[in-house]
Amino acid sequence: MSDANDSGKTQVNDIDRSIYDFRYDEKDFYRNDPGLTEEIVSKLSDDKHDPAWMKEFRLKSLAIYNELKLTNWGPDIGDLHMEHIATYVRPNTKMQGDWKDVPQDIKDTFEKLGIPEAERTSLAGVGAQYDSELVYHNVRDEVAKQGVVYTDFESALWGPYADMIREHFMHLVTPRDHKFAALHGAVWSGGSFVYVPKGVHLTFPLQSYFRLNAKGAGQFEHTLIIVDEGADLHFIEGCSAPKYNVANIHAGCVELYVAKNAHLRYSTIENWSKNMYNLNTKRAKVEEGGTIEWVSGSFGSHVSYLYPESDLVGERARAEFTGITFAGSGQNLDTGAKMVHKAPHTSSVITTKSISKGGGISTYRSAVYIAKNAAGSKASVSCQSLMLDSNSRSDTIPAMEVLTDDVDVGHEAKIGRISNEAVFYLMSRGISEEEARSMIVSGFANPVSKELPLEYAVEMNNLIRLEMKGTL
Repeated sequence: MSDANDSGKTQVNDIDRSIYDFRYDEKDFYRNDPGLTEEIVSKLSDDKHDPAWMKEFRLKSLAIYNELKLTNWGPDIGDLHMEHIATYVRPNTKMQGDWKDVPQDIKDTFEKLGIPEAERTSLAGVGAQYDSELVYHNVRDEVAKQGVVYTDFESALWGPYADMIREHFMHLVTPRDHKFAALHGAVWSGGSFVYVPKGVHLTFPLQSYFRLNAKGAGQFEHTLIIVDEGADLHFIEGCSAPKYNVANIHAGCVELYVAKNAHLRYSTIENWSKNMYNLNTKRAKVEEGGTIEWVSGSFGSHVSYLYPESDLVGERARAEFTGITFAGSGQNLDTGAKMVHKAPHTSSVITTKSISKGGGISTYRSAVYIAKNAAGSKASVSCQSLMLDSNSRSDTIPAMEVLTDDVDVGHEAKIGRISNEAVFYLMSRGISEEEARSMIVSGFANPVSKELPLEYAVEMNNLIRLEMKGTL
C-alpha cells in the first residue's frame, strides 16, 4: 500500500501495484498486425496450425462479431478501438516443461509474481501464459497417474481428447451470446484444458496464470474444464498486466462442466492494469447432485464486465458465488453473477462485497432465473457495498425471474459509508482513528476475502490486504 496523501486525511489507499507494473521490452516476439479482418484471423489460424473445423469456427465467429452491436447498458467502452489492438503476440519460444528452460525475462516475470514458489509448495500443476501463448506447463507425476489431463489448449486440439474438445468448445458460451464472445471465438489463443476422470479427487489445486506484457494488445485465452462423475477439483486462475497509456483488452472465456455428484471450486484473482478493458465470459453447467463454487476477486482494469453464470440442469445441483471487488480511481467495475435453475430442488447462493474509493465506480449486477420445472429450489442473494469517500459510487442492480411458486428466494442489499458512530465507539476503547477505520474495512471484507486461496501465491495475499495509512 502506498503512503497517505498530503491532505492529512486518513484513507484506505489503492492496492499497491508495484509488483505488477514492471514490464520487459518485446525483444524476441512475434506480433500480428493490429485490427480485426478476415485476413488477420485466417493468418492467426494458420500460424497456430488449427484443425480445419477450428479455422472455420474462427471465421464464422468473426462474421458474428461484425454483425452484433455493442451493449447499451453498463460502463462506457467507447474508447476501445479494435483496429488499434494486436490480437496475437507471442514470445519466440516453445512451451517448456522444465522451469530452467523458460527464457530469462519471462522467468523473471513469473518469479516476481511468486508462481514457481506456489508450484513447489502447494500446487498439483501449473500453466503459465505470457501474452498469447503458454510458455510453461507442468503436472505432478502422481496427478497424471490418476488419469487427470491438464494441458495447454493447443495441444489438446490434436491429442487423444480432440473429439472431447470439439464437442464442448464454445457450447456453453456461444459466439452469439454477445459481441465479445464472438471476438473470443475468432481470435482465442492459449488457455488450459482439464479433464478429471470419474471418482478422482485431487488433494492439491491446479493453477493457470495469465500475464499480458504487451502494449496495445489483447489476451483471449480459453479455459475448458470437465469434472466427471463423482470427481473433485480446485482450480485457481490468476491474471495481471503492467500499466500502459493505451488500451489493452482481455476477452477470455471459461467453460466448466460439472458432472453428476462432482464438485468444482474455481477461484480467480483478476488484477489487470487500469488501462485494461476486462470483458471476460464464464459459465458452468452442473448436472444432478453436482456443485460449482466460484470464488472471485476483481481488483484491476479500467472497465470490467464480469458475471459468471451457473446453469443448474440436474436435480439437486448447487452453485455458490463468493466475490469481492475493489474499485479505485479511474475504475468502473461492473460485476456480479447469474444463477439459472432448470431442475427441481436446485440451490444457489450469491455473496458479494464491493469497496469503492477515489471516485471509483462499483456496480453489482445479478440475475436469478427459476424455471417452471424447478420446484423446491432455493436461491439467496446478499450484496453489500462500502464507499470510502463522497466521490465514489456504488450501485446494485439485481434481477429475479421466478416461474414457480414452490421456491424459497431471498435477496438482501446494503450500501453505505464507514459509520462515524462505529469509528467513535472504537476510539472510545483506546483505538486510534486510523486503526479503527482499518478494522472496519477489514471486517467488511473478511467474510469474502477469507474464501480466497491466500496460501497459494504471494500475489493473492497482496491483492486483498486493505491497509489504512495516513496521519490525523
